[in-house]
Formats: sequence, structure tokens, C-alpha cells
Amino acid sequence: MARGHSNAEIAAQLYMSVATVKAHVSNALTKLGLDNRTQIALLAHDAGLT
Repeated sequence: MARGHSNAEIAAQLYMSVATVKAHVSNALTKLGLDNRTQIALLAHDAGLT
């Protein structure tokens, strides 16, 4: 997500279904208290993870 990949791209890279990726994205957003994928990307960038 931090690199701007779509759910489909992430799913293909990790050999998961798109639905599984969506569930993980949703869980990450909830646990981090964020509203969208852009906020995750900014958080990862600020932490030096990208």
C-alpha cells in the first residue's frame, strides 16, 4: 500500500485473493485509526519504511 499498489497488484504479489487484501487493508486502517490508503502511505513514508 505504501508504494501505491492497488489491491489487485498486492494480491498478485502475495498470492492472495483481492478480497483477502481488502480485508487486511480494512483491518490496518481500523487498527491505525486512519481513514484511507493515502494516510497509510504517508505514515509509512514518515516512518522511513518506503
